[in-house]
Amino acid sequence: MKTHGAVLRGPGDWEVVELELVDPGPGQVLVEMAYAGLCHSDEHLRFESQRYPIVGGHEGAGVVQAVGAGVTGVQPGDHVVTSFLPACGHCRWCATGRSNLCDLGATIGTGQLPDGTWPFRLDGEELGGFCMVGAFARHSVLSEFSCVKIEPHLPLDVAALMACSVPTGWGSAVNAGPVRQGDVVVVVGTGGVGCNAVQGAAMAGAGAVVAVDPVAFRREFARTLGATHAVADTGEAAGLARQLSRGTGADVVILATGTTSPEITGGAYRCLGKGGTLVLTGLADHTMATTVALPGNITTVYEQRVQGALYGMCNAYRDIPRLLRLYEDGALQVESLITKRYSLDEVNQGYQDQRDGTVIRGVLQH
Repeated sequence: MKTHGAVLRGPGDWEVVELELVDPGPGQVLVEMAYAGLCHSDEHLRFESQRYPIVGGHEGAGVVQAVGAGVTGVQPGDHVVTSFLPACGHCRWCATGRSNLCDLGATIGTGQLPDGTWPFRLDGEELGGFCMVGAFARHSVLSEFSCVKIEPHLPLDVAALMACSVPTGWGSAVNAGPVRQGDVVVVVGTGGVGCNAVQGAAMAGAGAVVAVDPVAFRREFARTLGATHAVADTGEAAGLARQLSRGTGADVVILATGTTSPEITGGAYRCLGKGGTLVLTGLADHTMATTVALPGNITTVYEQRVQGALYGMCNAYRDIPRLLRLYEDGALQVESLITKRYSLDEVNQGYQDQRDGTVIRGVLQH
């Protein structure tokens, strides 16, 4: 079949093109996407990708249209959230409760499916969807292990954000910190991921949550999600963290900026106190860029910890339904995160608005 989607042919802007889509093979699922989140991870592809061309979008929700042989987890008509990290359930990582590190995630950068096939064709060339999802296409073929079935009454725009930004931010606080009762927490960057880190920290019982963002709109929005303080830069946050902790500094600092550098990471580190944990969630535009330069002696004598956090250390099959229940119970805000909706043709404008700081989350509405 044919469909339309946003593609990067190389570094630069997104291009909306007509794509050919293969039929779902064994273990594969054809999904008609309803919404896709304009997550900053796709923005990084504008600077570097393991493979071009590539269909964008790793944060999606939609309806299953067809399944290949052997698929048992979903059937046509089911509503699903895409998981940008597949989970096979059997590898070493899945078997020990760390499915966000599943071995099937080896090709998320190219979009090649686990069986070695490619879901899309463009001008006769095979290509994949980012993170094996490709939610910027109206239709996509995914591995069964990338589909999380959800209840059909749930709004699909809300569900799409459960594919990445909500669990990534929430889990960075709850799982990676982990934030404990009474902790002083600093969240650096309060866009789509950082705002959910604020929510996670508040839900975990933090005594104080300091939101750091140069954009006043984002700082004030973070207050509505549980931030007790909001400042423009890490210099001010570091002094505030020492004051709130009576001299020691923050217990947990979560770096959730759209891009990172040694200067950004260093600013976050200066907020960290004795025995604290610096959670690295944000990514740089280039995979091998050096983004961390820390004073090792201080890290040693203060027994500080630097913790990487992929997907907020969440398990998609456990945590997406759990977070959706928290949303239904009114404990987790999701709808209010969506500042603006865009058509497929407006994908470049959506990312420009993100760069300008005028949105918390933009979603692409197919």
